[in-house]
Amino acid sequence: MRFDGKVAIVTGGASGIGLATTERLAREGAHVVIADHKLERAQSVVDRLREGGRPEALAAACDVGAEADVAKAVDATFARFGRLDAVVNNAGLMIFKPIEEHGEEDLLHVLRVDFLGAFWFTKHAFLRCAPGAAIVNVSSIHASQTTPLVAAYAAAKAAVCSLTRSAAIEGKPKGIRVNAILPGAIETPMLRENPNVKSGVETIDPADVGAPEDVATAIAYLASDDARFVTGAELRVDGGRLARL
Repeated sequence: MRFDGKVAIVTGGASGIGLATTERLAREGAHVVIADHKLERAQSVVDRLREGGRPEALAAACDVGAEADVAKAVDATFARFGRLDAVVNNAGLMIFKPIEEHGEEDLLHVLRVDFLGAFWFTKHAFLRCAPGAAIVNVSSIHASQTTPLVAAYAAAKAAVCSLTRSAAIEGKPKGIRVNAILPGAIETPMLRENPNVKSGVETIDPADVGAPEDVATAIAYLASDDARFVTGAELRVDGGRLARL
């Protein structure tokens, strides 16, 4: 198994794409640390993994936008497992409103979760991880092409792509790879609760809707040694949707 004996942190790893990634990495032998702002939800996933005979996992309460919380999650990972081989920066949120209705609190809330979370985990991975480690940042196709009412989210996800490129450059001498995944429309609550989708502002062909497992498969590849010569890349996982736009 590709992750046998390895340790991975997955932020927002208790639901949606994060949960699918947690389950995929655990199925391939990884000890997974689920860094989530809802500790009870993360612990329920840990319990389920244990009942399924998966490697030992750990739930860590973490506000990814707070560097102190990120440092504690990384410290807890090393205290329990003694190593960290992969970080999946998946935690994210969206708000839906015109630019002129945004307040400072709106913008900073999105940026803290969607961008600063990836930045702080990258920083602490660089400080603690050994050569051979990998970071996978979950961005979005909104970083490339977007729709109305999601300016804060699209900007934050574009920043994640830029961070990925910079971190890949700085990580190379450390032996740490950094790549980004750009999911398209994925069957998660975030998609179905999207008011743009509900109102028809954003129309999605059912053939363009993927499963969380589709993204998790791509994340597992980039986090694994199979991608040892891949860094600074942006991999779209959107069923070819952007190719037709």
